[in-house]
Amino acid sequence: MGIQEKAYERRWWVLVTLCLSLLVITLDNTILNVALPTLVDELDATNSQLQWIVDGYTLVFAGLLLTAGSLGDRLGRKGALQIGLVIFGIGSTLSAFATSPDHLIVTRCIMGIGGAFIMPATLSILTNVFPPEERGRAIGVWAGISGLGVAVGPLLGGYLVDHFDWGSVFTVNIPVVALALVAGAFLIPSSKDPDAQKLDPVGAVLSIVGLVAVVFALIEAPQTGWTDPEILATFAVGALALAAFAGWELRTDHPMLDVSFFKNPRFSAASAAVTLVFFGMFGFSFLLTQYLQFVLGFSPSEAGLRMMPLALTLMVVAPTSSRLVERLGTKRVVTTGLALVAVALFLNTGLEVDSSYGSVVWRMMLLALGMGLVMAPATESIMGSLPLGKAGVGSAVNDTTRQVGGALGVAVIGSVLSSVYGEKVADFLNGRALPADAVEAAKDGLGSALGVAARVGGPEGAAIAGHARSAFVDALHGGAIVAAVASALGAFVVARYLPSRPPLSASDAHPAALPGADRSLDTVGV
Repeated sequence: MGIQEKAYERRWWVLVTLCLSLLVITLDNTILNVALPTLVDELDATNSQLQWIVDGYTLVFAGLLLTAGSLGDRLGRKGALQIGLVIFGIGSTLSAFATSPDHLIVTRCIMGIGGAFIMPATLSILTNVFPPEERGRAIGVWAGISGLGVAVGPLLGGYLVDHFDWGSVFTVNIPVVALALVAGAFLIPSSKDPDAQKLDPVGAVLSIVGLVAVVFALIEAPQTGWTDPEILATFAVGALALAAFAGWELRTDHPMLDVSFFKNPRFSAASAAVTLVFFGMFGFSFLLTQYLQFVLGFSPSEAGLRMMPLALTLMVVAPTSSRLVERLGTKRVVTTGLALVAVALFLNTGLEVDSSYGSVVWRMMLLALGMGLVMAPATESIMGSLPLGKAGVGSAVNDTTRQVGGALGVAVIGSVLSSVYGEKVADFLNGRALPADAVEAAKDGLGSALGVAARVGGPEGAAIAGHARSAFVDALHGGAIVAAVASALGAFVVARYLPSRPPLSASDAHPAALPGADRSLDTVGV
């Protein structure tokens, strides 16, 4: 039996292995959040250190994605995946036994390096293993698992912290990594770009500098201020580095990313759709988790459980969206999805301080329905618009748009929250007999305001808590409108520029049907 036939026969088992590898990353994005209060108690972590325990991973992960995806194309995607899993496993082990916040920040950055190699490798291997007629369904499963990890993370993290210790949120990764490594060694075929050229170190350095600077500025801007000179300078450095990267890639004869790909509306419009849907999802999820806990009064693990309808809806819709694409075309499905996301986000302006969970859940499921119609078809458009040999860097572009869109959503909507909430709380507390530090704490966030209210106690404390909750809900409405506008903009871009059907070309054919295909899928584990 030939190499291609073996890979084709095992394709669904390969998908299971890839989804297992993906799950460990998407879980890690959210599983740590519920352990942060414990880190304050046990490691004496400051607020700044807590921020970088979370954001250090994101910064390294986003900054290395393009470089890691390109290396996978050039040197081998299976090897990139296995190396990434090993690094991620080592980082998880070191994180579980960290003895100080700074130690944990470093080990989380190591995990980010591993994640940057894992995520693009999973999607690029999938694209090379599945033929075009099945690729959309496989990407739908991949997208569904991605959504599941994000939603299950807080629930699993809450259970682990309640029943074990904070280190368990990292040790849980180790058996999953081990299983993915063993399964991948036997099931996943080796593949790389058959026309790969020499490495592009200049492009790699410029992309890393540019992405790290932009993501760093997005992370810091809500706290420091969008007009702060340091933030503006960091944005400028990022923009100049990315502009230099684009210029270099156009001139060099061995580009890491062929920027002419963005001339293809199927690639660029789908990338915009992914960016804007993740802008809305991450930005509004940032508000919704706080609303469930601080306004409706659920514990972190209870809030995580009540986010599950979003994940379950996404898991059902994303894998089946490809069938709708086959009947209606990508443009209609993705445009409809983004429109539903915009409507769902706007409807959250109807939530109030005394709303029931039932008022939240149907809005959440409508949001997930729209997201499921966007994520898989848009990702398939990105991957299907590129030659199979460039699947690694194409996957990295898809993953980078997700990360930048999510970071931008949290930054922008977080700034709306801080502005609206802080102003309303400050107006209410003006002239009241409270210490200045208590007023500043109450303005910082709803959780802090509730703490101040508890210390004050009595009718005055109840009044502070009630007004803080009301101010937060007003801020949530503002954030929902911003997120809805971003999604509506995405719907317009897709309706205007995204082709309904991919052009039929040789690059869309399965590698088994192409001459010299064994250069791309060259070996299969036994």
